[in-house]
Amino acid sequence: MEFLLASGIGWVTFCGLWLLLRGRSFPAVLGLTLLGYAVNLFIFASGRLWRDAAPILAGDGPYADPLPQALVLTAIVIGFATTGFVIELALRGRHDNGTDHVDGKEPGAPATVEPHGTPGPSGTPGATGKEAA
Repeated sequence: MEFLLASGIGWVTFCGLWLLLRGRSFPAVLGLTLLGYAVNLFIFASGRLWRDAAPILAGDGPYADPLPQALVLTAIVIGFATTGFVIELALRGRHDNGTDHVDGKEPGAPATVEPHGTPGPSGTPGATGKEAA
């Protein structure tokens, strides 16, 4: 059973990393979410599941550690809020750039040359020092 759980956590981590390394923003958001799930599963598995054990120390019997469950519950809430924020950033980037590529331009697209709109020494846009003299 431990092998199955460990390999499941490994596959979720692998899928999250693979999606995170894609060139688009929405697969990257999904990859971050999957990595969060993998970490939550790892923390939850590290606390082990106990049967018929109290979550507090009561007598000589076994007791379950409630800390991993509390950490995972807190991480789920924080992960949900962070995912919403990152989705909003991805939507804003798509709106501003016209693409959802993480670099802001499509791969294979011709490189655009920035226009010479910066003011030169003479105060006119595009003028260099040699042209102004």
